[in-house]
Amino acid sequence: METSLDKNALAAAPAAAKVQRTVYSVLGAISFSHLLNDMIQSLILAIYPMFKDDFSLSFGQIGLITLTYQITASLLQPLVGSYTDKHPKPYSLPVGMGFTLAGLLLLSVAPNFGVLLVAAALVGCGSSVFHPESSRVARMASGGRHGLAQSLFQVGGNAGSSLGPLLAALIVIPHGQRSIAWFSAAALVAIVVLTQIGRWYKRHPSVRKARGQIAHAAPPRNEVMLAMSVLVLLVFSKYFYLASINSYFTFYLIDKFHLSVQAAQIHLFVFLAAVAAGTVIGGPIGDRIGRKYVIWVSILGVAPFTLLLPYANLFWTGVLTIVIGVVLASAFSAILVYAQELIPGKVGMVAGLFFGFAFGLGGVGAAVLGQLADATSIGFVYKVCSFLPLIGVLTVLLPDVEGKRGRG
Repeated sequence: METSLDKNALAAAPAAAKVQRTVYSVLGAISFSHLLNDMIQSLILAIYPMFKDDFSLSFGQIGLITLTYQITASLLQPLVGSYTDKHPKPYSLPVGMGFTLAGLLLLSVAPNFGVLLVAAALVGCGSSVFHPESSRVARMASGGRHGLAQSLFQVGGNAGSSLGPLLAALIVIPHGQRSIAWFSAAALVAIVVLTQIGRWYKRHPSVRKARGQIAHAAPPRNEVMLAMSVLVLLVFSKYFYLASINSYFTFYLIDKFHLSVQAAQIHLFVFLAAVAAGTVIGGPIGDRIGRKYVIWVSILGVAPFTLLLPYANLFWTGVLTIVIGVVLASAFSAILVYAQELIPGKVGMVAGLFFGFAFGLGGVGAAVLGQLADATSIGFVYKVCSFLPLIGVLTVLLPDVEGKRGRG
């Protein structure tokens, strides 16, 4: 892999080239690393039913595990991204994965709820380094096709997220908590791959120009503030809804349709696979027709399906979750690239902010919805969450930034 990456580094290196070539070997490597990283994370979510039984946890405590992990990640990500905008750290990616490895091993031997929280915090620290820096690598290797690059990067993570429940059903549930340690092999493979990416990263021209070259001036401050506020609300609607699926969909299926834990996890796998498919679609379409249109369709367009979901039978629940996964997933790449265009020269900070905010919202959502489920029912949670995509109507307030500059 090193030889291939180094050759692509030489091909991408000439700073005089106005438009660099898309470095697919690097995009493939960073997407594969994202797959391994998010597979580990989704594995933790998928084995919540096992933890709930083994440690006699309430839904509120399940939510606190997610909150601990995602708040740890969300608070650090913008700081990591902002720092590396000014001081690039090519080998920070394997170091971050080392935190994830430590958290995974601790999770496999945790004797009580408190140690589970510490393990979740370690995994969160790993994510706080991985996501802003790997998003930067994807943009560096994009050759100007920013939506495509972010989609390829994101699809690795979504594919990994879809594998977690499947592997939990096949491996962890039958063999118990100790078998979580077997997945440390995935973290070790990721460390090797990320070290190779670090070597390519170190040779990239942008490392020698830490602040990079700003390709265009930023829009007026009031326009930026309005747009960022709208994007934050859109991310809120997306990730609060996703929190209801990621953390509680298995419980919903078990409660409403009396499925087994393994059968419910297969349904979660199908949903997350649909999310992966939707991610591939959103970025390239955004490159062609503009991110704003993709955001419109992705957030507001999914509302009719989320509103129907709480009233569907098992068959239509499966169909609707596939549609919801595909449509909703196309938003994040478009939102991220749109925000990076709004604040040029701050790639890491913007990536860290939005990844961190997304993780934080997922954590808060999991905790809030867990408390709501304890107080009411898991079915009521899905009725409340079904209205969240209607916030997508606020997309009308986004300025047409790409129309002014042309699409990249």
